[in-house]
Formats: sequence, C-alpha cells, structure tokens
Amino acid sequence: MPDHDFRAQRLFVREDLAEEALVSLPPEPAHYVANVIRLPVGGAILLFNGRDGEWRAARIAGAKKEVRLAVGARTRAQPPASSLTYAFAPLKHARLDYVVQKAVEMGAGVLAPVLTQHTQVSRVNVERMEANAVEAAEQCGILALPQVRPPQGLAAFLAALPADQALVFCDEAAPVADPVAALAPLKGRPATVLIGPEGGFSADERTLLLRHPAVHVIALGPRILRADTAGVAALALVQAVCGDWGTAPR
Repeated sequence: MPDHDFRAQRLFVREDLAEEALVSLPPEPAHYVANVIRLPVGGAILLFNGRDGEWRAARIAGAKKEVRLAVGARTRAQPPASSLTYAFAPLKHARLDYVVQKAVEMGAGVLAPVLTQHTQVSRVNVERMEANAVEAAEQCGILALPQVRPPQGLAAFLAALPADQALVFCDEAAPVADPVAALAPLKGRPATVLIGPEGGFSADERTLLLRHPAVHVIALGPRILRADTAGVAALALVQAVCGDWGTAPR
C-alpha cells in the first residue's frame, strides 16, 4: 500500500528542503499555487526536489503575487535512484510526452532517447521531457526523478552502456516465447530496456544489437505494438519479473 497521501497537492521545487526552510516560488509555480489550485495562506502542500525526500509545507503571507512556503516536517525519506534505464527511439510531440510520463510512472531512473535509422524525429526537446517527468512525479507520488539524457545515436549509446548493465532488446522479429522466463536471470541486475521506432530497427542495427555481449532478446507477444505501447508493456514485464515491484513505493 503506498504510504503517500493521494489527496494532497504535491509540488516539485528546485530549492533545498529542510525543516523551517522558507521557499519563495518563481513565477510559474507561484501562479499554479495561487491561481490554479488556489492554495490559501495557511493551506498545506507537499514539496519534493528529487534529493531531500518529501516535506509538508504551509503557505505564509507575502507580497502581492508572491507565494512563500514554510517547510515543516518531512513526510517521506528520499529513496535511492532506480537502476532501470528506458532507452527509446523518440516519437512525435504528444506521443513522446506519453512515453516519458509512463516511463516515470513505471519507475525508470534514466530516460535515454536513441536515434536510429527509422526514428521519426531528429530533434528532441530535452527540457520538455524533463517537464513531463516532473508532472508525472507530482501526480503519482514519485520522489526519485529520472535523469533525462540528451539523444545519442544507437552505436554511441551501445558503446557507452555500463559493463554491469543488462540490455533488454524488445525485438519484433524474435520468436514468440515466454518473456518472463527470458527475464528471470536478470533479477537484481541493473537493466536497460530498449524500444525501437515505429518502423523497427534496420538489418544493420539488429545485427549490432544481437552481437552486443549484454543483450537479452525478448518478444512482446504475437501482435505488433505501437512503440509507446511496447514501452509500457516492456517496462511492466521487467519491473514485475526482475525489478522493484516487490518493494516499497518511491
């Protein structure tokens, strides 16, 4: 059972958080607190920054258009960062927003856009990805924000993969077999889930992936999935079989 209050408003801030600290919000979150959720003076809100855990705070009086928050007691300690990386070929606009939000909800600790031969977009708005990650964390009680990496080509991404990282390659051309059995040996290991573009990986890219020493190939069933759907399915499998779904919420 999650230990956070789903009914409480939560807000990401960049300032350090500690008991009796005072936080003055910049214009955009100040507008959100004052005019969107209409938090009154004396009203309570939960704050987190991805470093110091979660804290209960109260709005205090300030100048016109100013929103000041007095930090009280800590409600939850900061969990460790997730060792799960979600690597994916970027999609267009709203579908990329969806991918980022769902990956955060599923517990990804790193979001890594990977450019492939059939990738739909060549430019990735990293700031927009970060904003979507924050929004998902605010809404779902998540404290450990993922690292958002700049886009890399597939070869560079594979060359930089840590030696202890298992690479879960979701291959639409793989024989349909039991993905749970294929993932079982990875329990307790850091893992990277790699999802390709809508057009799939090229023949050269598949060869490069299949030759990688850390690769573990799985199929996602007998149906062709859209890339955003495949990402959610793969992350669910990895978290259920060898991830953190048996631990306390983060």
